[in-house]
Amino acid sequence: MDNVGSNSGHLPRESNCCSPASAAVRPCEWSTGGGCNPIPKITIFGTGGTIAGSANGGPGQTTSYQSGVLSVEELIDSVPELSKSANLRSKQLANVGSPDITAADLVRMAQAIDKELQGDTQGVVVTHGTDTMEESAFFLELTINSRKPVVLVGAMRPATAHGADGPMNLLCSVNLAGSPEARRRGVMIVLNDRICSSRFTTKTNANSLDSFKAEEQGYLGMFVDSKPVFYYPACRPLNRWHFDVKRRDADEGLPQVDILYGHLDMNPALFRTAADSSNGVVLAAMGGGCWGTKAGETVAEVVRERDYPVVVSRRMASGFVGGGANYGLGDSCIGGGLLDANRCRILLQLALATGLDRQQIRCVFEGGGHDGRTAVGSRHPSGGGGGKRALRRGRRETCGTGGENEDGR
Repeated sequence: MDNVGSNSGHLPRESNCCSPASAAVRPCEWSTGGGCNPIPKITIFGTGGTIAGSANGGPGQTTSYQSGVLSVEELIDSVPELSKSANLRSKQLANVGSPDITAADLVRMAQAIDKELQGDTQGVVVTHGTDTMEESAFFLELTINSRKPVVLVGAMRPATAHGADGPMNLLCSVNLAGSPEARRRGVMIVLNDRICSSRFTTKTNANSLDSFKAEEQGYLGMFVDSKPVFYYPACRPLNRWHFDVKRRDADEGLPQVDILYGHLDMNPALFRTAADSSNGVVLAAMGGGCWGTKAGETVAEVVRERDYPVVVSRRMASGFVGGGANYGLGDSCIGGGLLDANRCRILLQLALATGLDRQQIRCVFEGGGHDGRTAVGSRHPSGGGGGKRALRRGRRETCGTGGENEDGR
C-alpha cells in the first residue's frame, strides 16, 4: 500500500555501498551481531515503500502517508532481533513509493542482486512497496538465475502506525533468506506470515494486512515464530524462462508495453493509439480472453499490418487464457496462459528487449513444443549483436530438483 509523496528517492546509478553519496548505507563489511555463531550472511537492498513510510497524523493513520522516508539502515536498526538471525549488510538502491519504480530501476536491481549473489552472501532481501511488488518480483524471477534465495518484503501499514507489520515481515524475510530450505525456490514474496511465489501471488486488497493471495496455486509455506515452514520440497514452475540482463545498459530501460483493460462498449481507437506509441500491448480481457468484436477487428488489423505483438490475458484474479480463437479476437493474439496482465507485460518487455520476433514470443508464452532447454533469440538484451543467445528457458522441473541452467550460486 504505497501512498506516494513528492520524494524522488532515486540514488545515482553509480553509487555503491561504500560511497558517501549513498543514503544511510551499512558498511560493506559484514556486521558481527552474531558473534562467532554460524549464522547466515544476508544482504538487504532498500527501495522504499510503505515499509519505510511515515505518517504525520499519528499512529492511527494508515493512509495518506509518505512512502520511502526511512532508510534501509533505519529499518534494520528498528528490529534488534535481526542481529541474532543473520550477519547483515545493506544498500539503498532507491527510496520511493513503488509506483515510481522504473524499468531502469528494475534492471539495476537485478544487476545488483546478481552481483551480490556471486559473492559469499547466502541470500538477498529487497524491501519494496506493495503496489508493484508482484511486478518487480516477477521481473527478478525472470532475470536472476541462482539457487540462493531472493525475497521481496513490504508492509501494508507505515512504520509509524500502531500494529505496523513491517518489522515482523522483515524479520521473517531475513530468516527465510538464510534458510537452506529456501534454496532453489526462485524469487519469493513475504507478507503476513506467508511465503508466496513471485509468479502467482497478487495484491488483492488496497488496505488489509492479509492482502497478498495465491488463491489458485497456493502458497509455498508459512512462518511460525518468524521461522519458515515449507509445504513442499523445492521446485520451480513449468515454462520458466531466463533473460540475462547483466550487461544491459539500465538507462535504456525496457521496450514500452501498455495494458488495455477490457470493458463494455470499448472504443476501438484506444488500441490503435496504444499500438502507435508502444512496442507491444497486453489485453486484460474479459472472461477467458474475450474482447469486443469491433475493437477486436482493430486489433487484428494492426497485428496483420505490422506483425505487432499482442498478448491476451484476463482482468480476473485467476484463470487460463489460450492463444486460439478467442471471442472478438480470433487467433490474432498470443495467449498469456496462467499469467495475469501485469506479468504478461513484464515477460513481453523482456522478450522484446532480447530481439525476439512475434512467433518466438508466442513460443515463450505458449510453449511452442520446446523441450525446456532450447535457446531462442539472436540479440542480447543489451542491444548488442554477435549472435549472442541470451534467452534460456529453465528445465521443466519436478519437485526437489534444481534448474539445469541454474547457476550453482
